[in-house]
Amino acid sequence: MAQSLTDWLQQSRVVVVSVDPATRRVRVKGDADACTDLSCSERTLVVTDEGAAANLAALNAGDIVRVEEASGRPQRIVVVRRVWEELTSPEW
Repeated sequence: MAQSLTDWLQQSRVVVVSVDPATRRVRVKGDADACTDLSCSERTLVVTDEGAAANLAALNAGDIVRVEEASGRPQRIVVVRRVWEELTSPEW
């Protein structure tokens, strides 16, 4: 059976739990509520509405992101929705 768009979106997006720019680690939580630690290289790009930069400090706990990997390491982390957008959503 083919996966629905909603299922695909839920599985491809994760929530940032914590960010440690000094050690280049990002902890994320997936749809199964399991946390995963990502080890980023100095070339890992963080893409936001403001632009793209190799700076993990652009991430915030609570941001919803999509991680694009190459060779088992994050190559790009794309911010899909900021934590403050989630908290001000009319759904609340």
